[in-house]
Amino acid sequence: MPAIDRDSATAEIIYEPVAVQRRFDPPRRSIDPNSSHHWVRRLAPLIAARRWRFIIAMIAGVGGLITQVAVPAIIGNAIDNGLRTNINPYVFTLILLAFLRVGFYYVFRLGLFQVSLGVEADLRTLIYEHLTRLSFDYYDRTQSGQIISRANSDIRSIQVLMSFGPLVATSGLMFLFAFAYMLTINVSLTLVAAALLPGVYVLGQRMRRLVFPLSWVSQSRQAEIATIVDENVNGVRVVRSFTAEQREVTKLAAAAERLKWSQIETIAARARYNPAIEALPRLSMAMVLVYGGWLAIEGQVSIGDLVAFSSYVIMMQVPFRMIGFLVLQYERAAASAQRIYEILDEPLSIVDSPGAEDLPAPPTRIEFRDVHFAYGSGEEVLRGINLKIEPSETIAIVGRTGSGKSTIARLIGRYYDVNSGSVRLDGIDVRSATLRSVRHHVGTIPDEAFLFSASIHDNIAFGRPGASRDEVVEAARSARADQFIRALDQGYDTVTGERGFTLSGGQRQRISIARTILERPSILVLDDATSAIDVQVEAAIHEALRDQLAATTTVLVAHRLSTIALADRVVLVEDGVITASGSHETLLATNPRYSAVLADAAAVDQAAN
Repeated sequence: MPAIDRDSATAEIIYEPVAVQRRFDPPRRSIDPNSSHHWVRRLAPLIAARRWRFIIAMIAGVGGLITQVAVPAIIGNAIDNGLRTNINPYVFTLILLAFLRVGFYYVFRLGLFQVSLGVEADLRTLIYEHLTRLSFDYYDRTQSGQIISRANSDIRSIQVLMSFGPLVATSGLMFLFAFAYMLTINVSLTLVAAALLPGVYVLGQRMRRLVFPLSWVSQSRQAEIATIVDENVNGVRVVRSFTAEQREVTKLAAAAERLKWSQIETIAARARYNPAIEALPRLSMAMVLVYGGWLAIEGQVSIGDLVAFSSYVIMMQVPFRMIGFLVLQYERAAASAQRIYEILDEPLSIVDSPGAEDLPAPPTRIEFRDVHFAYGSGEEVLRGINLKIEPSETIAIVGRTGSGKSTIARLIGRYYDVNSGSVRLDGIDVRSATLRSVRHHVGTIPDEAFLFSASIHDNIAFGRPGASRDEVVEAARSARADQFIRALDQGYDTVTGERGFTLSGGQRQRISIARTILERPSILVLDDATSAIDVQVEAAIHEALRDQLAATTTVLVAHRLSTIALADRVVLVEDGVITASGSHETLLATNPRYSAVLADAAAVDQAAN
């Protein structure tokens, strides 16, 4: 049953799982949708959502910077004046500055990491939310490893830059403050100290041009490795059944070698420029000591000023010594941001049309009107399908592999949109109804029964998390799953392994059927969903379905004779066209092509067994 919104003036049906309450607030902002903007500008709305925390952190950072810059000046004055008079005021001032610096930098770092980690959490939520709304055609052409990599390591790269980038930026302010104070001491000595620093900028820019493409390549190759690992973990049974372990290890090793090459090239670029970037400020220090010592001997600067000047030269070096790290992190983050935006910019192909409304009542009548459909830019899979399925009728769609029978099932729940024609539920085009109402009323059980790594109870109650144990047990009984579930060590509290592989194929299918029965859909689509279940159990399941879902219209995509025999009517599909329709007995007696399809299916089953 759908949940009811009791807070509105009129009770509104909300087609979302019962008893699901949001525990965390959603992101307050999303990224800038304009793909032509710079990647940092596109990220700005997420930072703006935390602008006060960020502003306070940056103010604290500047405050800490001022306390740090003031220390050499105070030490210089203490050397020149305090040693001859009273040094205590200078000591107390330095102690006060130390405490202030601790407080300022605590607020600075805490606030900075709160902002960066908050943006990281928002990006993860935005990506996952968008992935849940992307249509099946996106997943048909995208590797899961690429998605996983972008949703994890790529987001992490942005978080690292946001955490440490402002630290480097404040060190840039340190350079300006130090440079300004040095000018008040001696202009010529200041110019000597800064003479070699422009070279650091030039070297940093050259390193940037090398590091950016290499960072992009490294991120892509990390995703390639994630894809290989994901496929081999999920397909471990296939790999071992064909004794292909060594081949897959070789494939992973080759991908690892490609990743190693790109990472070594990145390190080589850094090794080529970073030593020079760090060496130039040290040469500046040597020049300052030589020239400043001469000035001190000539009496043009005091000893205290020279000591303070040396400290400021070290401060001036900090941003230049960190520029290599910043460039590397920036280029990684830039490459990662582009990969993340590729997901977030992916348009939704299946969306509610303007003015879409919820289905007014649970639909029971299905109609295909001159439906044409093709996956992407490929050839048409369905060519002019016309089909009417009456309320409470059970039909079986039969055809050879690739004939289009599963595609017909997928169009009922609007997992894809037709290229032309229409699919109608009780006369309403599914494209003019809201997706949430269509998919609430159309229960689809795919041929591959997917289970989550959770308890069997939670797997069955996935669509209704608030369902009681009695309701879950009743659904399991209807799916003929109760007996084997109770035989498990922890019964309904047994946690299934990943994808449910601790259970047999038939057991997984029965739990998948129970999960759909619990929602009591008005239209039930079983896409070869009982292929791994014994014939006797299958018949018992369908008998229970008739009792539990008496008013339900059922569509069976089938090839087994035992499944087909359960249908009121059989529809034969060949090359995307319906070529025959009638009872199983009638078609078997009058249509040779139907008999041939059944014979081929039986041969395939026998070979598989």
